[in-house]
Amino acid sequence: MEKMNWLKLLNPNRLGQKSISNQSSARSFFEQDYDRIIFSHPFRRLQDKTQVVPLPEEDFVHTRLTHSLEVSSVGRSLGKKVGESIIDKYSELNDAGFSSFDFGAIVAAASLAHDIGNPPFGHSGEDAISGFFKNSELGQWIQSEVSVEEWEDLTHFEGNAQGFRLFHRPDNQGIKLTYSTLAAFSKYPRTAHLFEKDPKRKSQKKYGFFQTEKDYFEELANELGLIRLSNEMSWVRHPLTFLVEAADDICYHVIDLEDGCRLGWVPFEQARDLLANVLGDSYMPEKLEKTKGKNAKIAYLRALCINKLINECAEVFMANEDKILTGEFDASLMSQVPSKKVLRDIIEVSIQKIYRSHVVLETEVVGHRVLEGLLEEFLGAAIAQKGAEDSSTKDLTVFRLLPETYQELITDTASLYEISLICIDYISGMTDRYAINLYRKLKGISLPGMK
Repeated sequence: MEKMNWLKLLNPNRLGQKSISNQSSARSFFEQDYDRIIFSHPFRRLQDKTQVVPLPEEDFVHTRLTHSLEVSSVGRSLGKKVGESIIDKYSELNDAGFSSFDFGAIVAAASLAHDIGNPPFGHSGEDAISGFFKNSELGQWIQSEVSVEEWEDLTHFEGNAQGFRLFHRPDNQGIKLTYSTLAAFSKYPRTAHLFEKDPKRKSQKKYGFFQTEKDYFEELANELGLIRLSNEMSWVRHPLTFLVEAADDICYHVIDLEDGCRLGWVPFEQARDLLANVLGDSYMPEKLEKTKGKNAKIAYLRALCINKLINECAEVFMANEDKILTGEFDASLMSQVPSKKVLRDIIEVSIQKIYRSHVVLETEVVGHRVLEGLLEEFLGAAIAQKGAEDSSTKDLTVFRLLPETYQELITDTASLYEISLICIDYISGMTDRYAINLYRKLKGISLPGMK
């Protein structure tokens, strides 16, 4: 049975580079990945992108930025913990100069970037972009001009694939990442269009790259020795992807509940009991009582729960490490931990009291209207510029609102699929507030300078 090799999986080369320069004694190449991401403009924009709750006035809750930082922190701990066991198991890794810190750095960097491709308004933003192509008159016309594979990309927009694309845009070359970090980032290593999908494989639930980046991913997979699942564009995950996914799962299970409690949507007693059930025998109510204030109590329980779940996920990973390397194991680590029943209870409460709260539902409605409206304006104007003789004054004006970098990519030779992705690049990169303000101006609801 084919099996992936850790020495090959830990590859510090960067996509498109066949050789590497000498590594700095201060920072490894994997640590440089983290720095490249955190100083990038796409990452900075996560500060004003909705995580779950759209920036309420009552209390501070998590944005995509703070969520990503926390996932990265958990990911580093998970990576180092698993890395210690892997280094002990495979002495050749230590001989080659790898340490548990390399594992931690890769998972931390990939975790930091895991939401970088998400559009404004969270998952409803993804639905809005997909819905525009499925339901609009312009989208229906585009369908007749693109391939089946390209149409799948447009009608099933995926933030994970958009994130992978961001790292290869001409204006983002400064964040070119190592093979290992890029692969760990790619939770769904396949294209949108597959003739055969295995519903039992978690890695095939969504897709991880558009048709425009499929050659990049194939290069990455070959360099790392990822196992191809079929003759189609589908591979097994890089093993460290399971840790990135687990870090994200840990944070949104526990921290979304904390946010809901802070906002008063989830009663303190209910949140406390759910987190206590995660801790099980290690829950000590007498210590909790010494902590003053409900928010501080929940924060204390949250910290204990995260630590416990890190340990449980690391144990599940190592128990299945051989099957992960052969591709036989393809489930989320959190679905296998001893706390899985309680975690399902937490998600049920979060769905009822947080994800379906009025303010969240209202934001989803706004997100659909705003993103569909922006796509209609900018994509229509961009397509009109392709046949400039048919372009109206309004189309030309809207086209000129695009940043020059995007305008330069919309050439006479660009296909409708490529033009669509370029407009999606622009709109999905917007912050929530910027998207709303620009929509209001384009629709004549407000004028520049008005609030």
